[in-house]
Amino acid sequence: MNKPKIALIGGGQIGGNLALLAAQKELGDVIIFDIPQSEGMVKGKALDITQLAPHDGYDVSISGTSNWDDLKNSDVFIITAGIPRKPGMNREDLLDINLGIMKDVADNVKKQSPDSFVIVISNPLDAMVYAFHKVSGFSKNKVVGMAGALDSGRFRSFIAEELNCSVQDISCMVLGGHGDTMVPITRLATVGGVPLEDLIDPKRLEEIVNRTRFAGGEIVKLFGKGSAFYAPAQSAIEMAESYIRDKKRVIPCASLCEGEFGINGYFIGVPSLISSNGVERILEFELNDREKSELNNTLEAVKKTVEETGL
Repeated sequence: MNKPKIALIGGGQIGGNLALLAAQKELGDVIIFDIPQSEGMVKGKALDITQLAPHDGYDVSISGTSNWDDLKNSDVFIITAGIPRKPGMNREDLLDINLGIMKDVADNVKKQSPDSFVIVISNPLDAMVYAFHKVSGFSKNKVVGMAGALDSGRFRSFIAEELNCSVQDISCMVLGGHGDTMVPITRLATVGGVPLEDLIDPKRLEEIVNRTRFAGGEIVKLFGKGSAFYAPAQSAIEMAESYIRDKKRVIPCASLCEGEFGINGYFIGVPSLISSNGVERILEFELNDREKSELNNTLEAVKKTVEETGL
């Protein structure tokens, strides 16, 4: 039986970790793609991960290339291509440069693998996934942005740190745009089934919420150069695994809303069921007045960035 074919567009820090995680989970054969000037780098990463296999026991093929033809008939694309944030730069500052890159990627993915499932990681995320969808013409269920998965993971990690408990017992979600206006839903968060708001003082909980909103920037400042890569890679792999193995995971991610939560025509972070059909459906629930206001606020931020793409 042929293994699924996973194409990683961009061989930087996230791309390398995506390749390793996909191999370790044996999700399929992996190809790391980058521009010709970086072909040696992605071939080297692929070789290094291949030589790790005897120690870890996975049996998949890993290769690197700068030739789009090598990606023909890929089942999954995970797109990280673009420049990373630098200190003092927000995700929107990346728009002009990364939009041109995304248009080229969308054209080539459509040409090589028109039936593939595409996960976009590149920032500004909400605009980049919108751009890919518009340029490629892919159906809405086959295009998704990695946003809420990462943001919710960060929220869970901060809660676990605060309560000194296992992160596995924390359930929470973050809605909205992948930026400083994101909406952590504290009302529905639980720790082992116990409501989070019963466990943490409101003022302290608001501090954790704000740390979640600015978590990406916190890492950028600490690094001094570049942005997060371990957690973003694992977040995207969870989404890819749910598609490849038809796990039907419900993951907060940037899906195209067509009326859900009162949003029309924009990719924004919402609870999305990912199956072998792609984004099978969005799980909608009633928001309270504060949550509605915050979601409208993040939607306006998303609209502003999307409008700047001119698509």
